[in-house]
Amino acid sequence: MTPTEDLIESVRSGPTGPQIAAIFDFDGTLIDGYSAAALYEHRFRNFEIGPGELVRMVSASMGPTMTEDQFTALVEDGIRGWAGRTEEDMLELGERLFAQGIAGTLFHPAWRLVKAHQRAGHTVVIATSATLLQVAPLARELGVEHVLCTRLAVEGGLLTGKVDGRTLWGPGKIDAVREFLTARDLDLAASHAYANGDEDVPLLAGVGHPHPVNPQPELAVEAAKRGWPVLEFESHKTGRFDPTPVLRTATLFGTLFAAAGAGIAVGALNGNRRQGVDLATSLFTTVAGPLTDIEVEVVGEEHAWSARPAVFFINHQSTLVDFLVTTRVIRTGFTAVAKAEVKKMPVVGPLFDLAGVAFLDRANRAKALEALKPAVEMLRSGTSVVMAPEGTRSMTPRLGVFKKGGFHLASQAGVPIVPIVIRNAGEIMWRNARTARSGTVQVAVLPPISTDGWTHDDIDKQVHAVRQLYADTLDDWPTASNPRPRRAE
Repeated sequence: MTPTEDLIESVRSGPTGPQIAAIFDFDGTLIDGYSAAALYEHRFRNFEIGPGELVRMVSASMGPTMTEDQFTALVEDGIRGWAGRTEEDMLELGERLFAQGIAGTLFHPAWRLVKAHQRAGHTVVIATSATLLQVAPLARELGVEHVLCTRLAVEGGLLTGKVDGRTLWGPGKIDAVREFLTARDLDLAASHAYANGDEDVPLLAGVGHPHPVNPQPELAVEAAKRGWPVLEFESHKTGRFDPTPVLRTATLFGTLFAAAGAGIAVGALNGNRRQGVDLATSLFTTVAGPLTDIEVEVVGEEHAWSARPAVFFINHQSTLVDFLVTTRVIRTGFTAVAKAEVKKMPVVGPLFDLAGVAFLDRANRAKALEALKPAVEMLRSGTSVVMAPEGTRSMTPRLGVFKKGGFHLASQAGVPIVPIVIRNAGEIMWRNARTARSGTVQVAVLPPISTDGWTHDDIDKQVHAVRQLYADTLDDWPTASNPRPRRAE
């Protein structure tokens, strides 16, 4: 086990309850890098940054640790141009920047630590010098209610271009955290804090369980002196041009198209499209992983074969990586259900059409139900179906709402549902990424869920139960030695 996994296990087995706080810094701790970079890039594209501010920003980033007053001056330098805009406008900008890039910088081990603390009933807090527009989207995704951050002054519903109160930098952050903890009478000796910055030494020193994360130099020295265990989250930034991710992604697509072409040719020669599809998925699975340095680690693989045909569910973060997982785990004898827009995509759409994929128009319920009829017939003829109950890719590991279509499909065909829980596809290639990283995708195949006896009125209960099954599995990951199988009730 890694130090992070050891810590997660320690949190799970340790004291529980809201009297224990878990305080997380944002930039450099929950995400890789600094969210302000996305703001500066946006402002630069819109010609909102003057040369003087640019020089001051670069000087501050390269100099010694700033004082609270210096940081406040830097922030107000940047937000001066926002005077007259509404706070709602800025929060909307934050949502766009999160979707465009900040979500992709998430440290997934930090996500799992937050979830471990939440599962233990701890009071989870994000404490950051960033503004609400930067941190609010991730706080929502994490389900974190308490956010201590730098606030923007508002008068008459409009921003003034000034900070409201103190920035949460150094002493400002420590004082805000102390006020929060004291007001709730939280147990500091039993509480945890996670941070990466040199200015956060007092924050970490103020709790019983300090956790420096990828510490900056001064914090690293202090951590060594005090014997604080350091957490190292892998950064995917190389600091130089690296063509490998581009080559890896091109190889994934190239292998997919080459395997599909071979399958189509064999299917046409033999007059057996199903045989061609199975050959294509087998070739892709066999070749893509080794060539791209993407491994798939599966727990409970026997459940993928114990009940066929079946409706296989996958939680959906990354189209290309999820397809690699699907072909690796299910291998043969399956087709898929995809949204109607995929059919219009060049190359991929025609390939999916040849593979017998059922395309759903989710904007039209009647058409969606009609499109499921061929999938029902495929299941009854012995071909399994794979689909994403969330319906769309998520930007983070957070589960979306499960839709009912797959449950109706399995019930109508009289086949079981087999949950395939994908833990970290987003680490390899998140939703808006253009390139794939190397790594290991962790997958848990859970025992089949029988649909025998289900009625239309049972569907809502089953949707909730199966989604909870996914959430429980993601929060408490099974291993080969301790599979901890659960079943939806």
